[in-house]
Amino acid sequence: MTDPAGFKEGLEDVTATTSAICFVDGVKGRLLYRGYDITELAEKSEFAEVAYLLWYGRLPAKDEYGPFRTTFRDAIELPQETVQIMRHFPKTATPMEVLRTAISSLGHWDPDSGNTAWDACLRKAIRLTTRTGSIVTAYEMLRQGKDPIPPKVGQSVAYNFLYTLTGAEPNPEYVKALDVCLILHADHELPASTFAARVTASTMSDMYSCVTSGIGALKGPLHGGANEQVMKMLLEIGDPARAETWVRDALSRKVKIPGFGHRVYRTEDPRATILRRYSERLGKIAGDSKWYDISREVERVVRQNTKVYPNVDFYSASTNHAMGIPIALFTPLFALSRMLGWTAHILEQWSNNRIIRPRAQYTGPVDLKYVPIDQR
Repeated sequence: MTDPAGFKEGLEDVTATTSAICFVDGVKGRLLYRGYDITELAEKSEFAEVAYLLWYGRLPAKDEYGPFRTTFRDAIELPQETVQIMRHFPKTATPMEVLRTAISSLGHWDPDSGNTAWDACLRKAIRLTTRTGSIVTAYEMLRQGKDPIPPKVGQSVAYNFLYTLTGAEPNPEYVKALDVCLILHADHELPASTFAARVTASTMSDMYSCVTSGIGALKGPLHGGANEQVMKMLLEIGDPARAETWVRDALSRKVKIPGFGHRVYRTEDPRATILRRYSERLGKIAGDSKWYDISREVERVVRQNTKVYPNVDFYSASTNHAMGIPIALFTPLFALSRMLGWTAHILEQWSNNRIIRPRAQYTGPVDLKYVPIDQR
């Protein structure tokens, strides 16, 4: 069949919608949220304020932000019904499998379930964004045979993720670093998970169904999980002195080095630039800079031998590890951050909705004649 105009496998570089949420400048290596450069937001803002920015389309005034920040932080506790459901999951269930099911269950206990007014949808977006981390850490406790640690209402999402993971007061430097990580991962235009969430939203399904679609897409190893693979690589290398030999051997076998390359960026991912600094800083605080040192060696050798740059996943691995976050929680942590972006895109989709219904290029036969079954 004739190729339709503009057809590209995987929809590469195909414009699927308009959006005012996020701009990825692949040529200059810039990422903007609602017009604000990610570098400035990571330095000066906090996750809750970025949430206001993405949902409302602007930064809040001082008198607006106080009440919003309080509401945002106070919505972090999980319904007991969801915790009870999680107690029945098998210990072999992966954190992403649990997150997918538990997030879906939240809709049953949401007082705004079925209410499609904008303010009700915003309240649901707040609950989803703040409670995702509570689900992740609650299940981490449950699969260790322990009771979940209740979050501290009034503290930030980053603080509570680290606190409910161990029960210990988290290092303020780690809280700041995790808050920055949440900002950096909050949105990135239309990757598979965000597109999946918008497709579901375009059918006018409920918000919980929409974000569950996003989680299902993020769970796939070609989307989420890259930073897990980076950390496994660093552990396998084990020593900065082994990095060059390991990388050269992998490249000679045409093995893809995890954490390098990007579909859009033609230069360094600006998020990697920021996380490189945090990886170094947190390694020093933790008293173990080995993983940062290995990362730097891997980057040096890859850059000497290829044209690809590190992406956000590369230095997020050693940054997460320095904070004591288990590797199995790297992708669920990504989902916590991206929940903000998914909900922002869902709200934007609903603001001017048209059902998303693309076409497929047909490659099968035509004009076949039906043969009765007794003649086959």
